[in-house]
Amino acid sequence: FYLLISGCGYTTRPGLASHLKTVYVKPFVNKIDLTQLTTNLQQFPIYRHGMEVDITNAVISRYQFTGLLRPAGAERADSRLEGELVEFRRDPLRYNASQQVEEWRLNIVVNLRFVDQTTNTVLWEEQALTGDTTYFAVGARAESESGALSRATTDLARRIVERSVESW
Repeated sequence: FYLLISGCGYTTRPGLASHLKTVYVKPFVNKIDLTQLTTNLQQFPIYRHGMEVDITNAVISRYQFTGLLRPAGAERADSRLEGELVEFRRDPLRYNASQQVEEWRLNIVVNLRFVDQTTNTVLWEEQALTGDTTYFAVGARAESESGALSRATTDLARRIVERSVESW
């Protein structure tokens, strides 16, 4: 009876430098320019107050969930995530026979920077990272926009955390 174990190189800390164990999630800053929101029917602009707080909380929760980097205070953390909310969009995907929007896509767009606080080095920056979801506004599968926004925020947080722990 032989037991053969082969190593595939998989680790539970993919891409993370070994000294990075904690992260400070700096509160996201809302950089959406409200003066630039158009009102034409093609873009369907919307604005949600406090989205940057929801994003910050979702990212912290996601780090706690994955356990790859533990959230910590600014002074004690090995790394720091900085983010700016730059766009929130709701685009029509499908219309019904009455030309009423039946299905929407929500996009939340952020710019990010990840810093090694032990060396004060920017490890990576990414512009326009997007979290999204779709939802039905009418019909049997209809749901609230706030429920869909919560899903889009969760999707964005998942993408941010994945980006911060994968190879740079």
